[in-house]
Amino acid sequence: MTPVAALLARRIAANGPITVADYMAEALGHPVHGYYRSRDPLGAAGDFTTAPEISQMFGELIGLWAAVVWQQMGSPDPVRLVELGPGRGMLMADFLRAARLVPGFRESIRLHLVETSRPLRDRQKQALAASGVAVEWHDDIASVPDGPMILIANEFFDALPIRQLQRLPGGWHERLVDLDEAGTGFRFVVSPGRSTGAALLDPGVRETAPVGAIAEICPAGLAISATIGARLKAEGGAALLIDYGTARSAPGDSFQALKAHRFHDPLADPGTADLTAHVDFQALARAAVEAGAVAHGPVEQGTFLTALGIEARAETLRQSGAADVDAALRRLIDAREMGSLFKILALTGPTLDGPLPGFGG
Repeated sequence: MTPVAALLARRIAANGPITVADYMAEALGHPVHGYYRSRDPLGAAGDFTTAPEISQMFGELIGLWAAVVWQQMGSPDPVRLVELGPGRGMLMADFLRAARLVPGFRESIRLHLVETSRPLRDRQKQALAASGVAVEWHDDIASVPDGPMILIANEFFDALPIRQLQRLPGGWHERLVDLDEAGTGFRFVVSPGRSTGAALLDPGVRETAPVGAIAEICPAGLAISATIGARLKAEGGAALLIDYGTARSAPGDSFQALKAHRFHDPLADPGTADLTAHVDFQALARAAVEAGAVAHGPVEQGTFLTALGIEARAETLRQSGAADVDAALRRLIDAREMGSLFKILALTGPTLDGPLPGFGG
C-alpha cells in the first residue's frame, strides 16, 4: 500500500466508508504524502500536460485578453492579478511578456499566486525570476488583499474534490469509498440512507436523471466561485476560468486518474496519480451570479482562442522559425483535441464596461 492508502485504510476501518471528496482530498492534498504536495506532476516526465506547456501562444493571448479587460475596468493602478493553481508558472511568464505591449498595464500589476504545492512554488519562482514582477504566494484566495482583480484559473477546478451521488428507486444516495473484501484495496459502495448532497444538484438533473445514474457535485468549487463572484461585485474586475467539462449540468461519472499520461484506476495507489473530474460550468456560473457577479459564456476553448487571434500569432511564430507551431495550434483549438472539451467561463463585476474579448466582443 502507498502511504496515503494505508492512512485511508485505517480511517475506513475505524469509521466506515468515506465520501469520494474525502478520498480525493487525502490523496491529492495530504500535507506529507499528497500527490500535489510531494511532486511536480507536469510535463513529459510527469503525469499530464496543460495548455501553457504546449505553446507560449496560450499564455500570451490570456495576457492580452487581461490587458483589454484592464482597460475596460478603467485601468486601475494597482490591480490584483491572481492565478489559481499556476502550475510551473509558464502561463504567467508568457502572460507578463505579452502584457508589456499595453502601456501601463504591466506596471499596475500586483501578482498573487494561489498555490499549496511547495515543489510547484519553487518552479514558479524559477519561471518568473526574470519577469521583474514581485510575487506573493497564498494558500487560498481569502488571503489575497482587497482591490480590483483580474483572476485566471487554468485547470484548477477539475482537481477540487467532488462528491458523487447515485439515484436509486428511493432517491439520491451518496457514493462512498470502502475497503474491498480482502482489506487491501478500495471499492465503491452506496450509502444506505439518502444524501443531503442532492440539494446541490441542478434541479433538472435531480428530477429527471434515471435510476442508476451517477451525478457529481463540487462543494469546494462552488464555494470558490461564490467567493470570486462576491469579490468582483464588491471590488470590480474579471475572472477567467479555463477547464475541461460540460457547459450544462448533466449526470455522469467523470471521476478519473492519470499516471504517466495514461488513464489509471482512481482507487489504485492513491497519492501517486492525478485525480480529476469534469467541471460543471453551469454550476460554477450559478454560484458566482448568486454572489453578485455577471457570467459570460462558457465558450469552447477553440472558439475563444481563435477569436483572440491565435492563428495570426501562430503565423508570426512560423515566420520567426519557431518549431512545432502547427502541432501546438492543433492541440489547442482543434475540436478533436482540446478545442471543444475545454471551456472558458468569464465572470465580471456588474460595472465592467463593454463586451469581453472572445465572448462576442
